[in-house]
Amino acid sequence: MIGFWTLFLKEVLRFWKVAFQTVAAPVLTALLYLLIFSHVLDAHVRVHGVSYTSFLIPGLIMMQVLQNAFANSSSSLIQAKITGSIVFVLLPPISYGAFFAAYVLAALLRGLMVGVGVLLATLWFVELQVAAPGWIIAFVVVSGALFAALGMIAGIWAEKFDQLAAFQNFLIMPLTMLSGVFYSIYTLPDFWRGVSHYNPVFYMIDGFRYGFFGVSDVSPLLSFGVVFACFAGVTLLTLELLRRGWKLRN
Repeated sequence: MIGFWTLFLKEVLRFWKVAFQTVAAPVLTALLYLLIFSHVLDAHVRVHGVSYTSFLIPGLIMMQVLQNAFANSSSSLIQAKITGSIVFVLLPPISYGAFFAAYVLAALLRGLMVGVGVLLATLWFVELQVAAPGWIIAFVVVSGALFAALGMIAGIWAEKFDQLAAFQNFLIMPLTMLSGVFYSIYTLPDFWRGVSHYNPVFYMIDGFRYGFFGVSDVSPLLSFGVVFACFAGVTLLTLELLRRGWKLRN
């Protein structure tokens, strides 16, 4: 466990030393989204019986958790590969499971810190109700860990920063922005509503939002099943890549 704790602490200190950029900046971004959309739409739109601002906040929280968990693990690995410092992580006798757990938990911690920051900052705008706190915790932890593991895959695969940027801009951003953060999928035409059900991030957002309001577009059990299945699949793939040393040792 010494190797795990050392690697975990290294990853935490890596983002905490620049917390103004890695934690405070994403909170500010979420607040800007909230200010703009709530100012324009709050007086005109109600979703699931709640104000648009109340509906928007859980989506913004989850979006920031996912994006920052992904960014932490992916940026750490690509920087280590480019600078050559990855050798100091690979040489010690750290198991693949410990390697995976340290990166994922550190990235999840950053995502949760940003999520809590967004939540605290948005309490000034509206008082959120909490209908099912267990679902809130379950969805934010599993979803954040899923994107942290996905960030490891991106960091392992990418050999240059522009490849990592392409992964984020053409996969992560579309999945999160088109997942129902800013709208309910039942406001969409039938075709796009059906397409939305193939987006796993939709289930993360919808299930997380259920924890606050007790209503959702699909069953929270179905949503959690989809999210957990995706997490299990991405975890197995990441562990296999670490075992083979693909683009790390080779």
